[in-house]
Amino acid sequence: MKVKPLNDRVLLKRVEAEEKTASGIYIPDTAKEKPQEGIVVAVGPGKLDDGDRIPLAVNVGDKVLFGKYAGNDVSFEGVDHVLLREDEIFAVIES
Repeated sequence: MKVKPLNDRVLLKRVEAEEKTASGIYIPDTAKEKPQEGIVVAVGPGKLDDGDRIPLAVNVGDKVLFGKYAGNDVSFEGVDHVLLREDEIFAVIES
């Protein structure tokens, strides 16, 4: 099954949070925060503006930063994802 977000929406898979700190201390599950990084899984066709479609700036496979409370958590095929609008994405991480 395939998901195609509508308009300017983007489907992300969260990047897993670190299990331990840089100094080697393991972080318990109760102290972990939701990561604010994700990989773009699917993108919509773009926003409509006076009948013209404006394509999105992100592409499938991009690693992005987004707000802590941005979007909606959804589960698709047993995997947790985040569905949000493109304007809730802060930046694309280039490697």
